[in-house]
Amino acid sequence: MKVETKYFGTVDVEEKETVHFEQGLPGFESYHAFVLLPVDEAGLYYALQSCEDKNVSLIVTNPYLFQKTYEFEIGDGAQIELGIEKPKDVAVYSVVTLREPFHDSTLNLQAPILVNVHNGKAKQVILTEDNYQTRRPLGQGKGGEQHARP
Repeated sequence: MKVETKYFGTVDVEEKETVHFEQGLPGFESYHAFVLLPVDEAGLYYALQSCEDKNVSLIVTNPYLFQKTYEFEIGDGAQIELGIEKPKDVAVYSVVTLREPFHDSTLNLQAPILVNVHNGKAKQVILTEDNYQTRRPLGQGKGGEQHARP
């Protein structure tokens, strides 16, 4: 299918490449189908592009590349909704708030986006723990492993 994008013009994507947010994203509840498009050659950043509105696109990244100790529990409701059975079923992304200069950009660690890599179901969850920031500076340390636990 063809998807009009904010940053890349019209792109062809396979239906199986789409991720589906049953309830939309907070602030974008009426949009349900998205696709992850690489932004940089290294594959560190992606545009989470709406398939329904070319102007709805969020830059996301793997938070474990920037927060080594990032760890949280995935609630039973989210596990059931997304069909998550084991940790390898889920990819975790954080929304990047872009700033000028780029190294002043921030990550939202308080509201990770979970994607079941097998069925494409996705959800943004709001963590109740207060040990993560909504505006963690990108330049504040690097490296880490994935520690989202179902």
